[in-house]
Amino acid sequence: MYAFTRSLIRPGLFTRSARTFSTRPSNPPAPQLDDGEANIYHKLKEKFNPSELLVQDVSGGCGSFYAITIASDAFKGIPIVKQHRMVNDVLKKEFEGIHGLQLKTIPV
Repeated sequence: MYAFTRSLIRPGLFTRSARTFSTRPSNPPAPQLDDGEANIYHKLKEKFNPSELLVQDVSGGCGSFYAITIASDAFKGIPIVKQHRMVNDVLKKEFEGIHGLQLKTIPV
């Protein structure tokens, strides 16, 4: 799975982002996570035991905006608003320092 970002130098040109990470239960977390990504990643992994977890700082490295995709059995049968609240409750402390969050939850 790749994330695509628009190049600021040549508008309309899409390039692969090197900051997207995906793990499955058999794969360890990618070692290239920055501190903010790693903190969020480990908290979500501990709480939800996800089958897929993507954490990406999409603010250019300053840690003010994150994109998270998480697939877990914990979301099965729960409305999407409550799924997002579950994730938000785990990341309350992290929300103090960020300006935005793009969240996608997937019931497995």
